[in-house]
Formats: sequence, structure tokens, C-alpha cells
Amino acid sequence: MRLAGRVAIVTGGGRGLGRAMALRFASEGAAVTVTGTSREQLEAAAAEIVAAGGRSLAVVADVASEPAVAGMVAATVRAFGRLDILVNNAGIAGPTAPVAEAACADWERTLAVNLTGAFLCSKLAIPHLIAQKSGRVINITSVAGRIGYAMRSAYAASKWGLIGLTRSLALELGPHGVTVNAIAPGAVRGERIGNVVRDRAAALGRTPADIEREFFVEPTALKRMLGPEEIAATALFLASDEAGGITGETLGVTAGFRL
Repeated sequence: MRLAGRVAIVTGGGRGLGRAMALRFASEGAAVTVTGTSREQLEAAAAEIVAAGGRSLAVVADVASEPAVAGMVAATVRAFGRLDILVNNAGIAGPTAPVAEAACADWERTLAVNLTGAFLCSKLAIPHLIAQKSGRVINITSVAGRIGYAMRSAYAASKWGLIGLTRSLALELGPHGVTVNAIAPGAVRGERIGNVVRDRAAALGRTPADIEREFFVEPTALKRMLGPEEIAATALFLASDEAGGITGETLGVTAGFRL
């Protein structure tokens, strides 16, 4: 029970990677607020945690809205009495298009959710972490935050930005005993990567099977995609006391993706 007595917020916690992290944190003793925009998915995730004997709160909130984030943080502290861990996981895939053809609205929404959302959640969680002189902030970036990514510029830019935010926050919060790190996953099996593969295949006139193999499997040392539980295990480590000396870092969990 490495997180016994602690309270975590996992944004985008209703499905996929966020759900996997929320369930893993709860299995290690944390009370977990799952937040996102789908009430049905959030309530299902929270119910699964409670059914297993844990504590959980489902809060519908758009992380790109400061009032919504403020309400989510307040609800968490009101329900559980404190806040120890923030996982900035909420994100969208953004448009699949060359920059010359991408809509400005799609670019702005991608950065609003993926980067500004992490900024807002951190901003409003920080006073609680500083007050108790401890805590963890974990940002879920991507291998796309370390490479050029043709036809996915908005997504890549948002994930590059998260790495910069991670390093800057680590410097600001280190003196208060709070660590800030990022995880850069490779392709994680699930609905989101399925949609990305589909959209890229359509844009290039290729088959989804060819796109998956060429872009997301062959460039890895392990010749496979990752499971959500593999990222959740790394998040658990960073949230635990074992990672108390690690801050300002971006840990790649990529199946050996060739950078």
C-alpha cells in the first residue's frame, strides 16, 4: 500500500490510461478523484474503485476552464481533506493534417486541453501541496514531445510544452518538498491510438494495419505497443516515496521507440 492515506487527482480518469492510473493508485491505498468530461465514464471508474474497497470521487470538469478546475480541486479537498498527488493526464489527439491545412480552432483547442489544462490544474493544486510541504505532480506527455511529428503538429507542440512546464515547475516547487516529473509514453493500445491510426491512414490513403505497423510498432525495440498498465506502473513509482529524489525529469516508457 505505497499510497496509503494519500489523495490523488487523475485528470482524464474515466477511460484508457487515466482510468488505469486511477485504479492502480486506488489499489495502493490512495483516495482518487477522477475528472473529465464524460460523466458516465467517470462514474463507472469511481464505482469500480469503490467496489474494490477504495475511495473515489467523480467530478465532471473541462481542464481548459479555470472555474471548472477550481471546483474540481475544491471538491477533492472537501471530500478527502487534503491533496497529495496530481496527474495531468487529460488530453486530446488534435487534428491530423499538415500545418498549412489545419484549422486554427483545432490547434487552439488542442493546446487548451493538453497544455493549458495542465497549467491550470497545477496552478490550483499547488497551494495545497505547498501547505503540507510535500506532494507529487506527474504530467503525461508523449514520445511526440521529443520528436518532430508530421501531420500532428498541434499534439506534438502541446507535448513539447508539457516537458518545459515540468522542468519549470520542478524548480519552483522543489524548495517546498514537491516533485514534478513527466512520463513520455509511446503508443498505448486503446481507443485513442486506434483513432489516430485510422485518421492517419485516411489522410495518407493507406490501410490502418500498415500505419500501425510502420509508425507505431516497427520503430520500437520490443516490436509492440504498450498496455495502459505499463504506464500506470511508472506513474505509481513517481507518486511513491521511492521516487522522492527524482524531479524535473521526463521518463520515457516507449517499448524502445527509436527517437
